[in-house]
Amino acid sequence: MAFARGLLAASIVALAAMSAQAQQTPEQFWKGSTLRIMLGHPPGGSYDFYARLAADHMRQYIPGAPAIIVESKPGGGGIVATAFFYAQAPRDGSTIALFPETIAHTQLLEPSVGKWKVQEMSYIGSFAPVNTAFVFRKGAAAKTTGEMRKLKTVAGCTGKNSQSYQYPAMLKALGGFQFDIICGYKGSADSILAMERGEVDFVSSAWNSWRATHKQPIAEGLLLPLIQGGLRRNKEMPDVPLMQELLDDPEARKVVEFASAGAAIGRALIAPPGAPADRLAALRKAFDEMVADPKFIADAARRNLELETTPGVEVQKIAADILSAPPEIVAKAAKAMD
Repeated sequence: MAFARGLLAASIVALAAMSAQAQQTPEQFWKGSTLRIMLGHPPGGSYDFYARLAADHMRQYIPGAPAIIVESKPGGGGIVATAFFYAQAPRDGSTIALFPETIAHTQLLEPSVGKWKVQEMSYIGSFAPVNTAFVFRKGAAAKTTGEMRKLKTVAGCTGKNSQSYQYPAMLKALGGFQFDIICGYKGSADSILAMERGEVDFVSSAWNSWRATHKQPIAEGLLLPLIQGGLRRNKEMPDVPLMQELLDDPEARKVVEFASAGAAIGRALIAPPGAPADRLAALRKAFDEMVADPKFIADAARRNLELETTPGVEVQKIAADILSAPPEIVAKAAKAMD
């Protein structure tokens, strides 16, 4: 009986604490606290770059000015962290995330892996769309898309649930490209090192990252962006064809366009399910104010980070459009990525 009474008392205290916390204003909640930005990738890539840019600037716009830290939880091309975030992360506004633009696709294409519902999470805002660039080393045998259909070309990837596998796999299945895809690298930085060592011929990764980390070797022609993924060509790669432009079959083009739609989501901050409405509104407002700040814009330029921002409500609509794709297109995309 004493034990049961103790449990009851503890439960009452916990409920009272939760109730008091729920009644706090956003400023009261965040004052003196820490806001975590969770990543599903290791440091050294565009996820980390944008998260740290936000950590350095967003605090002043959030009521209560919480300290902001970046926390990496790598694994499965972002799958491990996204699943954890959806099911187990605090839902009180103390943890947000920056995950792959493909999580809505994974939810549809691989429900046994994508055990989350993007429609229950809330986008805060996007820093920039993310076109993927297939970047080849200078010594690769195939240097044109025509040669890629005839000569074996080796791609490096982080995992089968990442676009570094899925995009090359789609061109292999739908366009006859002779790609061998080697997965298992811990992150894009590791797969790029493998390319520089000559272990693989190309890596499919975010142009936002390439332009920040490999600007010089690209300018010198040591690394060659030859294909890009997205719905429209990146302004910095006007002569590099989109994946769908390399396909003759109209249905295949629709499949690739569906798979590429996440590019418009890009590098975006997201809140977990059940985040209090006033705190979500405060985070969205803080994001919008931050990205309009000339100091923030100048710092992004100094870090060589591309900016083309989108408010959270609009990003949410892009994700909803992906999730409402026709079932037959989803099925064909799943088959092409297998």
